[in-house]
Amino acid sequence: MTRIIMRGCNGHMGRVIADLVKEDKDAEIVAGIDLTGQSDRPFPVYESLSEVKEEADVLIDFTSPKLLTELLTDAKAKKLPLVLCSTGYAAEQIEEIREASKDLAILRSANMSLGVNVLFKLVKAAAAVLAQEGFDIDIVEKHHRLKLDAPSGTALAIADAVSEALPEPYEYVFDRSGRRMQRPKNEIGISAVRGGSIVGEHEVIFAGTDEVIEIKHTAYSKAIFGKGAVAAAKFLAGKAPGMYTMQDTVGEE
Repeated sequence: MTRIIMRGCNGHMGRVIADLVKEDKDAEIVAGIDLTGQSDRPFPVYESLSEVKEEADVLIDFTSPKLLTELLTDAKAKKLPLVLCSTGYAAEQIEEIREASKDLAILRSANMSLGVNVLFKLVKAAAAVLAQEGFDIDIVEKHHRLKLDAPSGTALAIADAVSEALPEPYEYVFDRSGRRMQRPKNEIGISAVRGGSIVGEHEVIFAGTDEVIEIKHTAYSKAIFGKGAVAAAKFLAGKAPGMYTMQDTVGEE
């Protein structure tokens, strides 16, 4: 049984995860953390990790990067592994996380979906074969109209996964409107669509002569990120200090 502390338990994803864990015989939430220290959840809720009295195996954080330093300090004091699901960390905060991973097991990924992390492996394998055969590579991502950043962090992570498999450096191109020229060989096009209530869609297009291969992931609900976070928590419990990603949870190539 994996004992979990849910930081951000009153937020949307905190509630999604709590409901998922209720149906999971191999995990339980023993405590929650919320800035108000209040909740209608069936477990004790505290304002900070330092106040938590319950023993736990891992903490899931679905809040924001604002209180990162406090979280890392308190986690090191409790020797508590961390699943960091927040996005938008500054460069210095990422370095802070890396430093803390010398003492803690920390899992952080651009996307917590298990399906997306399998997609990373698929596109990497495809790129290794198709790029040398002259296939062009483009990534198209779609999200709801309220999303602030473009392209998505996941689209960039897909591009990075593709790049790792390529024999030479490729340039990321986000806008072709200002040029009048044929497509250069070594580029990855990345396009963003924003509209409606699209939860998330990422498509990788490998376009060759007379044939096209498309690898696509569609998210229909944010619950997939909660499922991934719970899977990550189970994986991380008991692990040695170090940096981990969702790629580790879906196995080695």
